[in-house]
Amino acid sequence: MRILYNAFNGRYADSPRALHRGLLARGVEAEHLWLKDERFVGGFPADVATVPIGTPAAVAALESADVLISNTHIQLDRWSKPDGAFYLQTWHGTPLKQIHRAAASIPAEEMMRELDEDIARWDALVSQSPAATRLLRDAFGYGGPVLETGYPRNDVLAAVDAQERRDALRDELGIAPDVTAVLYAPTYRDDTVDDPDAPDGLDLELLVSRLGPGCTVLLRQHYYLYRRPVRTGVAGLVDVSDNPDIADLYLAADAMVTDYSSAMFDFAVTGKPLLLYPYDLSHYRDRLRGFTFDLDTEGPGALVPDPEALAQRLLALPSTTADDAERYAAFRRRWCELDDGHATDRVLDELITRLRPRSGAQPAGRFR
Repeated sequence: MRILYNAFNGRYADSPRALHRGLLARGVEAEHLWLKDERFVGGFPADVATVPIGTPAAVAALESADVLISNTHIQLDRWSKPDGAFYLQTWHGTPLKQIHRAAASIPAEEMMRELDEDIARWDALVSQSPAATRLLRDAFGYGGPVLETGYPRNDVLAAVDAQERRDALRDELGIAPDVTAVLYAPTYRDDTVDDPDAPDGLDLELLVSRLGPGCTVLLRQHYYLYRRPVRTGVAGLVDVSDNPDIADLYLAADAMVTDYSSAMFDFAVTGKPLLLYPYDLSHYRDRLRGFTFDLDTEGPGALVPDPEALAQRLLALPSTTADDAERYAAFRRRWCELDDGHATDRVLDELITRLRPRSGAQPAGRFR
């Protein structure tokens, strides 16, 4: 059996990584192969077999796979799905922003057709929650099976070694135990994604100066923005955009600031302070994308669009988030209750059952 993995078009990350490691831990006999982008080769372990994405070799691998596990559309290679192959789409986040044909601004029709072709290949879609299932079905026009398990990528947040992983990464990043680490993880803007000189929307140097030596800001740029230069040379600011997997950064951080990124749904699993800095709310919501729900009333807390107010709220942690505690708890109940550290096992139980039709085993019934 050949299992082919793809994460973010050529990285070793996210739910495909968790499922890969889970299959190895179970001793499943298979050939494991990953699509790899050479720009991110450093994130792959030396013993992981890879094939360069966007090459004839990648097409051959796609067309000979028995199982495909991807967290995004496989569209860089023109390929035909093999007869009998099982394509598991884990997707890469619960969407606040409208995606696919629901977005206020969508790509050219030719690209949309390619995306629709990929969706038609999916045999099952992983969802973080029942509420997310509804959003994903609507966004993709997808009527196939959905596996409501929580996200495998978030299992590390509840793992028994979570504290050890946190300590190791903070030590690697040079963050002392008594320093508050603030993860800043904004999403990209469709109208500036190809501009390497586009402004960040938040003056990080000013924020660092306002927070002082007791805080370190960790900048995590969206993976689409790999062209942006790495930020170095500013005390108290660490660019962690090249870190292979953001889940490890959730462990290392004491709080997170984002805008409209689906990272909010994953970081909320930790229960740590989560602040929203929607500096261009009306432009993003009304012109670029649109939202799947009202962020102002249904988000995890009050919106903080002013950079000075953001700095003050971060300096007042954890008491500053007390006013949002009820809203935050409701947000977590709605979106995160399945992220209990066992999503990988639930997905693999279902996947293995479907790959062994002769075993007589019955599915666990999580497909919707």
